[in-house]
Amino acid sequence: MNLLKETIEDIASSGKTPEDIAFIGSEESGHQCTWQEFQTLANIDYESSFGAQEVASDLIIVFNDGSKMWRHEYDGSENWDYSTPFVAPAEVKPIVRLTVKPDQIGWETLADVQD
Repeated sequence: MNLLKETIEDIASSGKTPEDIAFIGSEESGHQCTWQEFQTLANIDYESSFGAQEVASDLIIVFNDGSKMWRHEYDGSENWDYSTPFVAPAEVKPIVRLTVKPDQIGWETLADVQD
């Protein structure tokens, strides 16, 4: 897998463009680079299938609207994952309980556990 090609495809899939990027790097360590620098650094092939994660696990791309992409590993395969920025719900409802009711099995939503 070519990291640059994968990244460009995933940026496009998110509806973003490289011009929308606000930050590339690590939130934890502060390491960062520009999109131009990233293009040079990321133009490499890596093994994305089962095995050790080859791309730095804390690498993120943050967009101007607050959405971001981060490295994700699932079942031994790594790729980009994407989250949209938080948008507050139009209707606000109170929470009166956080756990399942005695007659519920589990894995219920907040709406399901309210009285």
